[in-house]
Amino acid sequence: MINRDVSPAVVARLSRYYRFLRALKEKGVERVSSAELASMMDLTASQIRQDLNCFGGFGQQGYGYNVEYLFGELRRLLGAEEGYTAVIVGAGNLGAALAHAQTFSRRGVTVTAMFDISPKLIGTRIGDLDVYHDDDFAAFYKKRPFDIAVLCVPKDAAQECADRLSALGVPAFWNFTGIEITVPDGCVVENVHLGDSLLTLSYKLKKRT
Repeated sequence: MINRDVSPAVVARLSRYYRFLRALKEKGVERVSSAELASMMDLTASQIRQDLNCFGGFGQQGYGYNVEYLFGELRRLLGAEEGYTAVIVGAGNLGAALAHAQTFSRRGVTVTAMFDISPKLIGTRIGDLDVYHDDDFAAFYKKRPFDIAVLCVPKDAAQECADRLSALGVPAFWNFTGIEITVPDGCVVENVHLGDSLLTLSYKLKKRT
């Protein structure tokens, strides 16, 4: 379980460590030092050691980190072994792209269905997923409860969607709608703002030039 006193910035870096360690593991690399990992990730070795020490360290002085072991520990810490399930709400371009991506499976999350309101999409399949009408939220959740709702709906539908799903008991939202949603206490939200990321890139480009 992730220590609740750990800052969100550290948790975000854990996700990056997970991604880089997976790449090393797939290449057959058995161990890596904090300096080598820092060079790959454009961080400092001390920052990496400090972050990992929040959870016990995992390294051995003079040896570095066992890649497979550390990858497994981060997978456990980040909940990728919990068997979480998700549905994608909004089967438009973004929702369809996520449905075809390996983003979920590579992180231990199983997507079980998609929802939309378009008559052209309801009853069809996108990838391996059936598309249901969002009027079926309650019936579907009763039979096949899920942990995460991935919101890819228009902005003006985002809060209503979140309200309906949280009322059913859905505990987590991955929100791509571009607005901040309000959820009850006990629910968790990860807001993904593509525009913010683009402006960050724009700032870096301006600074460079």
